[in-house]
Amino acid sequence: QVQLTESGGGLVQPGGSLRLSCAASGSIFSFYTMGWYRQAPGKQRTLVASITSGGVTNSADSVNGRFTISRDNAKNTVYLQMNSLKPENTAVYYCNARREHYGYDFWGRGTQVTVSS
Repeated sequence: QVQLTESGGGLVQPGGSLRLSCAASGSIFSFYTMGWYRQAPGKQRTLVASITSGGVTNSADSVNGRFTISRDNAKNTVYLQMNSLKPENTAVYYCNARREHYGYDFWGRGTQVTVSS
């Protein structure tokens, strides 16, 4: 089992920045692929960015160059640095931990990000 706790969401003006954090506990964090997903009202949950246990990153085209995912295995934490935020980035952002080979798939409860003037 992995417990995930997101933090860092809030209200920010267009063009602003936020850094989300996701603290993990309960298992060996470094073995997991970590991801950030988001879900806007009335829409499906979609991948924002992910980072493998080896540090390989992947991100959605819509956030390339603006959002950066990183991880600190010593702190059992994954981050999402979000710059140049747009109103369409408004959503609940969820942290995910996955080990596909073992069928492990854990989710946090989410943190709200609102981009509005």
